[in-house]
Amino acid sequence: TKNIITSLYLKAEEAESLNLKIQDRLREIRKQEQRWIEYATHDAELIVVGYGTAGRIASTAVETARQKGYRVGLFRPQTLYPFPADRLSALADTANTCLVVEMNAGQMLEDVRLAVGGQVPVEFYGRVGGVVPLPGEILEAIVHCFEHMTVPIQSGR
Repeated sequence: TKNIITSLYLKAEEAESLNLKIQDRLREIRKQEQRWIEYATHDAELIVVGYGTAGRIASTAVETARQKGYRVGLFRPQTLYPFPADRLSALADTANTCLVVEMNAGQMLEDVRLAVGGQVPVEFYGRVGGVVPLPGEILEAIVHCFEHMTVPIQSGR
């Protein structure tokens, strides 16, 4: 059988030119297409990060934690590519910890770690195999984070 090459750009310089245009377009997409929802992040010491169903369930846990006096906020990415890293990084500037809540083994965890760039510790709470985390379980993870923060809590609890 014959090997059929389907690239329109066989010369290295042409392929490079095309790839540079693609990279420009991807930069524009990253700049224009990041989407997220925030709740109570204005004074949060802990930022809970959750996507999709896990994020919706985490919102209930965050509301309950707020009612109990914990300064916790929710960051829900609506796009995973491009990941809203710039905004999460800005939130990490004023928080003490991030808690990633997922319904998997931590696929978004690395995105969050890259976004916060070591500014704060990143903790993880995940359920796998189709198990849906309950708001009470996420609340326990939130409380656990507050009990183990290495930076002094400023809320006066």
